[in-house]
Amino acid sequence: MSKRDYYEVLGVGKNTEARDIKKAYKKLAMKYHPDRTQGDKALEEKFKEIQEAYEILTDAQKRAAYDQYGHAGVDPNRGGGGGGGAEFGDIFGDVFGDIFGGGRGGGRSRARQGSDLRYNLEMSLEDAVRGKEVEIRVPTLVECDTCDGSGAKKGSTPTTCPTCKGNGQVQMRQGFFAVQQTCPSCSGKGKIISDPCSPCRGQGRVEKTKTLSVKVPAGVDTGDRIRLSSEGEAGEAGAPAGDLYVQVNVRDHEIFTRDANNLFCEVPLGFTTAALGGEIQVPTLDGKVKLKITPETQTGKMFRLRGKGVKSVRSGSVGDLICKVVIETPVNLSSKQRDLLQEFEVSINGQAAKHRPKEKGFFDGVKKFFDDLTK
Repeated sequence: MSKRDYYEVLGVGKNTEARDIKKAYKKLAMKYHPDRTQGDKALEEKFKEIQEAYEILTDAQKRAAYDQYGHAGVDPNRGGGGGGGAEFGDIFGDVFGDIFGGGRGGGRSRARQGSDLRYNLEMSLEDAVRGKEVEIRVPTLVECDTCDGSGAKKGSTPTTCPTCKGNGQVQMRQGFFAVQQTCPSCSGKGKIISDPCSPCRGQGRVEKTKTLSVKVPAGVDTGDRIRLSSEGEAGEAGAPAGDLYVQVNVRDHEIFTRDANNLFCEVPLGFTTAALGGEIQVPTLDGKVKLKITPETQTGKMFRLRGKGVKSVRSGSVGDLICKVVIETPVNLSSKQRDLLQEFEVSINGQAAKHRPKEKGFFDGVKKFFDDLTK
């Protein structure tokens, strides 16, 4: 499918200045940002188209190539557009460009995109499972409002560097070869700011702590990342901002542990209920529920409560709650309780194979082990 005209994408004319192109981009980016379009794939593609147009039209060299050759002039998969035979110097630029920092068209200045940032967000298990909208404060570099990111004092504009003619690099010839180096006059920016903006000291960016609202989807877990596009550091000289990655860390819970979409918990169980069976109440993230205990339950047995786990943030499937029962031996017994237990023990004396098969099997194995040693 053919690409749309970049000027048409941003709704600007071919003679529009870079500053006004930036304003048009900001307006469209706010409207079509993925955080506002609720996962609409068509609008996400439109946002990418807007970003691509902005990156081309705010780069002086790319814009000139686009104005002359159209999309072919800025297509990285094609060799640039103008036709005609390549000059001798261009051939060596292709061969040695990567070594000496250039390549065909390699001497051009290029404003750097802003750095990506990371924010560590700690959450409770309950908030991670249910989802939550949280506010975060992020220290970052933002575009200077006074100079609109140009770095020049209001009312003035940066001028093209006379040394490199705006390319950001200078060429030094050493006999047969030409070596490109960063321009010493403009430090590779291609522009000279003779009257810098006071608030940003000519950098075009200032330090600021931004307050952002983050919608954390239900089901996130430790290690998940939420990407906020263009909320990282502002780029240099109007280049696109980086992204902000919110890294989720779920705090340990007093009752539950999580494994993927399943929750686990240990439930203490009285030995009478374990022997005779019954019903107990167990906790879930939605409140207490009844759990039926089968007679003759042994310690360590797992009971599964389906659908009481975590809803997957990706597939939407819901995990289970798995309760491991741990039989608790009674403590602080009275004399009467001790007598009753002793009476119970006498009642099953000599019937260990019937009432405590694991115990009998264990000691039978021990006896066989020592018998084998003495043979």
